[in-house]
Amino acid sequence: MEKDGLAKSSDTSIEKEGFISQSLSKDGIPNQSLANDNLGIENICVDAGKLYEAVSVLKKYGFNYLQCQGGYDEGPGKNLVSFYHFITVDDLQKIENIKEVRLKVFLKRDSDLSVPSLYKIFKGSDWQERETYDMYGINFIDHPNPKRLLMPEDWRGWPLRKDYIQPDFYELQDAY
Repeated sequence: MEKDGLAKSSDTSIEKEGFISQSLSKDGIPNQSLANDNLGIENICVDAGKLYEAVSVLKKYGFNYLQCQGGYDEGPGKNLVSFYHFITVDDLQKIENIKEVRLKVFLKRDSDLSVPSLYKIFKGSDWQERETYDMYGINFIDHPNPKRLLMPEDWRGWPLRKDYIQPDFYELQDAY
């Protein structure tokens, strides 16, 4: 199912547009409101091609800290997802002043698994994007050091994908 060219997850319900989603739409960034998470935090789906622009606008809205970036697999034959958790860190003396938003980019596993790197906006995305690449095979365009972080450089496959087949043997190197 697609809305405005955005790949939609089959197990995520569409919600009435939240405040941040409405604001992004007013600023010309196509997006789709998803169900709020269990804490009531707004979840928004954006197209990979609009991610960098959407995050730049979120930063102008005051979301100045990338709390977490990661990935997950919806299951064999389903989407791979790159997700982003943003918060404000201006006035942490009062916890109720913290604003949060979650962005998700749904990628069809049989198509281009590339999203723009957020490194130029948030330097802290460096290792988080590398880990997501290493475990799921999602490529981050313009990342300054796009290589494996956790697995050996010659490792084949993406270990956290649900369709990953574990090798029957491991070559022991420098075992003696």
